[in-house]
Amino acid sequence: MSRTVASMLDQKGHEVKTTTGDVKALDAIKSMTEAGVGTLVVVNKSGRLSGILSERDFFRKMILQGKDPAQVPVKSIMTRKLIVVSKDKSVEECLTLMTNNRIRHLPVVDEEENLTGIVSIGDCVKFLLSEKDLMIQNLEKYIEGSI
Repeated sequence: MSRTVASMLDQKGHEVKTTTGDVKALDAIKSMTEAGVGTLVVVNKSGRLSGILSERDFFRKMILQGKDPAQVPVKSIMTRKLIVVSKDKSVEECLTLMTNNRIRHLPVVDEEENLTGIVSIGDCVKFLLSEKDLMIQNLEKYIEGSI
């Protein structure tokens, strides 16, 4: 079984929740809550990546600083330095990137830097565990068939 971002996205899907930098932080957090996600990828008007907004950004840059989320735009609190991966990266490489950079989400881009998906640390762990479960099942079937 392949352990690439592409195979993981084939299982989990390519949908990415996005927002723009002009949206108010409160509206962005409401969107995250409704979608059940912990991050929104921030895109510009032409759909190109411009940042990422996590719950961590919201709490550290809004709540702890006493700012009004109904007044502050996403572009003021988003993380601009993006770490992205391509679909050919391994799941293990993603986990290493996230651990080393203390982040929980990686946007996935193609050769032209177009957004094609997003993976979280939870997605990676779930994918690897399901792969290991499948391997165990196959080994059990092999052993049962050869006894």
